[in-house]
Amino acid sequence: MRRAAKIRWRDVHGILLLDKPQGLSSNQALQKARLLFRAAKGGHTGSLDPLATGLLPLCFGEATKIAGLLIGSSKAYETECMLGVNTDSADAAGKVIEMRPVPEISEQMIESALAPLRGTIQQVPPIYSALKRDGERLYQRARRGEDIEIDAREVEVHRFELLERQGDRLRLHVECGSGTYVRSLVRDLGEALGCGAHVTALRRLWVEPFRAPRMHTLAELEEAAAAGGEALDSLLLPIEAGLIGYPETILDETDSARLRQGQAVQVSASPGICLARSSTGRLLAVAETGSDGLLRVLRGFNLD
Repeated sequence: MRRAAKIRWRDVHGILLLDKPQGLSSNQALQKARLLFRAAKGGHTGSLDPLATGLLPLCFGEATKIAGLLIGSSKAYETECMLGVNTDSADAAGKVIEMRPVPEISEQMIESALAPLRGTIQQVPPIYSALKRDGERLYQRARRGEDIEIDAREVEVHRFELLERQGDRLRLHVECGSGTYVRSLVRDLGEALGCGAHVTALRRLWVEPFRAPRMHTLAELEEAAAAGGEALDSLLLPIEAGLIGYPETILDETDSARLRQGQAVQVSASPGICLARSSTGRLLAVAETGSDGLLRVLRGFNLD
């Protein structure tokens, strides 16, 4: 029996804006893309439900060091939901647990139900979620039939608006902070309307700072991979693309060398997080200037 050829992993550094297809978990999508790039190191910037499609920023190589910054970013979605049906997962992937008649509902009634779900709110995450309790994912415990009480969490909902209504189906736009579950928003909207609801489709439109993303499908990646590594690598964004908005501090050759060795250096910059660059423009680190005027590395980059 012939052995499969050993993959020759390579150093790849950058950010890929993947258009995740429906049916794949975020990690499955990451591994497919990573295999096409043969990237030695890769990570994603926060889970997107298997049911969902849309923007999933993937970080390869040194870009994985900023994944944590992107996980905490604001996000936007377009979702479709069906009124009158509740499922155990609050989306179409779950089991129907309740069906209720949908009353006569005007657009003004929908707006009145949406309003309390905007701003800083308390939200109970769905039991089928990747959140952990005692080191185990909630969805794993839910699949075993455990009855779990989930505490509400504070989340930020910047926009939650009705785009279209067709009978018992609503199309909604959501802009929210990190940790917000669209499935929970839809579930709570359904309860406010007195009939229940669940998500039937979900698409992530953008993740800060990628407000107008040029996304790439797995099919595009496969086509580029067939053309060679150069064509594939041209689809990557530089690490700096995920760090827009941070001020920059330029260091001379001596201080650049010291910072790369993990030493703090004295600067005249204002306190706060910044991007440290060498005088030649090379990105050295995400760093923070303290009130003492010392610049310290938060995330250092090895981009030789």
